[in-house]
Amino acid sequence: MNLSKKTAIVTGASSGIGKAFSQALVGKDVTVYGLARRMNKLQELKTELGERFIPVQMDITDFAAIEGWIDRTFNDNHLPDILINNAGLSTFGKVDELSVSEFHTMVKTNVNGVFYITRKVVPYMKNNPEVCHIINISSIAGLVGNPQLSGYNTTKFAVRGFSEALFKELRYDGIKVSCMYPGSIATEFFDTANAGGTHPNMMMPGDVASTLIHLLETPDNFLIDEVTMRPLNPKSPNDK
Repeated sequence: MNLSKKTAIVTGASSGIGKAFSQALVGKDVTVYGLARRMNKLQELKTELGERFIPVQMDITDFAAIEGWIDRTFNDNHLPDILINNAGLSTFGKVDELSVSEFHTMVKTNVNGVFYITRKVVPYMKNNPEVCHIINISSIAGLVGNPQLSGYNTTKFAVRGFSEALFKELRYDGIKVSCMYPGSIATEFFDTANAGGTHPNMMMPGDVASTLIHLLETPDNFLIDEVTMRPLNPKSPNDK
């Protein structure tokens, strides 16, 4: 895909890799609708990126709000080319200590939100004469289960299955579907998920964004459907 003048939707755009994705896409002359709940963070990013970044305050667990926004924003003369399902959250904890509310919150954001926006964007992409691309951000936790990650594992394994089914369903409609499985990235995710914070051996958001750009810029009949990324040495320099 030649990214110049394309239109993208990025969820979870206000921070972390969502912010890095938005920066990389705007740098490629893409118009980015950046969705997140924190409008102040989105406005800060707009100040940095300019007119090609369009902030949209949105809770992706609110299906009515998602559907209304998509139908107001897109039409036969303005169609999306790219959807990056990036928004996600986690609470780390033992299964018998994880609350029902915490589990439901992860499912609503990491699974339901991906479904809500994808089901509404796909009809517009089917009407797009150009090849389109959906990229879902799962995690290493979508490939391997780990203690104290049972809830997060559940949601990210679901994203993996959703992505594989979607790839097989949409390939003949000219819509690519890829799923990315990143390991630990130096973002605020590890500060808010009770996971011990970041350290210098984690991957950098910009490097993950460069990989996303590579996926998008592949030739139209060439698809990389899955990408796993890890730090070479994942251990904190402080670990003895």
